[in-house]
Amino acid sequence: ELGADALVLDDATARRVAEAEGQKVIGLLGLLLHAKRRGLVAALKPIIDEAVGVGFFVDDPLYRLILRLAGEDIPP
Repeated sequence: ELGADALVLDDATARRVAEAEGQKVIGLLGLLLHAKRRGLVAALKPIIDEAVGVGFFVDDPLYRLILRLAGEDIPP
């Protein structure tokens, strides 16, 4: 209705429904990566770590991938 470029969704079921309806979907991590690339945030690691601390789930491979894409590699 608003003509938005994308929907921000992390819930797997909601993402599947939106994508089935032809909507472009981006999750929190994708949104944060976009913000980092545009210079809107200096570092993702502290933001993601804080989100995880309050219950946001991200598995280790995805965590490492997002940080690597953001230029914030962490040692294995």
